[in-house]
Amino acid sequence: QEQPVESGGGSVQTGGSLILSCRARRGCGVYWFRQSEGIQREWVSAMNPRGDETHAASVEGRFSLSKDSDKDTVYLQMNNLKPEDTGMYYCKTMGSDHCERNSWGQGTQVTVSS
Repeated sequence: QEQPVESGGGSVQTGGSLILSCRARRGCGVYWFRQSEGIQREWVSAMNPRGDETHAASVEGRFSLSKDSDKDTVYLQMNNLKPEDTGMYYCKTMGSDHCERNSWGQGTQVTVSS
């Protein structure tokens, strides 16, 4: 099973925006996690296979999710970025059995400078 593939990371200043992409497998939902140096990996956002989205309180109102089903890709739109949003962002698929196998991507780095 091919693992999900993240892209779109980069460096921005405080208040900037980025869009991350997660190319997943057909019919799978997606979790986004992030991990900063010395900090435990934390959940950021999720979109289930039905398309319902949820977000951590720390990003609510700033981050949003969308999906292109034809491309099996989920997008994480990140606005009004803060230095504390800095970290490696990982995509993890969820849903049916085929979504749970080899479910973690390699990550994409986001750096927000003040």
